[in-house]
Amino acid sequence: MNNNKLSKVLTIVAVIIALIGAFFYIRILGAGDEAIETTADLQNSIISPFVTITVVVLGITILAAVISSISSLVKKPEQLKKTLLSIGALGVVLVISYFLHDSAEVVDASGKVLDGGAAGETSNVWSSTGIWFSIILGAVGLALFLVDMVKSLVKS
Repeated sequence: MNNNKLSKVLTIVAVIIALIGAFFYIRILGAGDEAIETTADLQNSIISPFVTITVVVLGITILAAVISSISSLVKKPEQLKKTLLSIGALGVVLVISYFLHDSAEVVDASGKVLDGGAAGETSNVWSSTGIWFSIILGAVGLALFLVDMVKSLVKS
């Protein structure tokens, strides 16, 4: 399928999704906030289908992104090496982040340990790992930005 036909198909799909969203939005506005909050039947007839449609659209989007990425890698095998190296680099950063994690207790303002915040708790460990992961990637990004900026200043 050429780009023009694909663009038209994607535009039609986007319009259909927008119309479905507008339909549910109008139904929610028509029912009113209080009625939806208090009536379980109304919630099931309006909110549940809306959530289902949202999950289906999200699933289709994820599937399309994965299929597109895989087909791109199959069509251009030289990109596969770069992709695997990038995934490996992210894995190395994740391992480094995991070893830097802080598994100490997480307490609130009054000094009480929060739910899931006990020392060594899995959620506590992975939260800390995620924070370190973001810090390391942010630092690498900032360093590369500064290197690029210095290069452009030297070229001028």
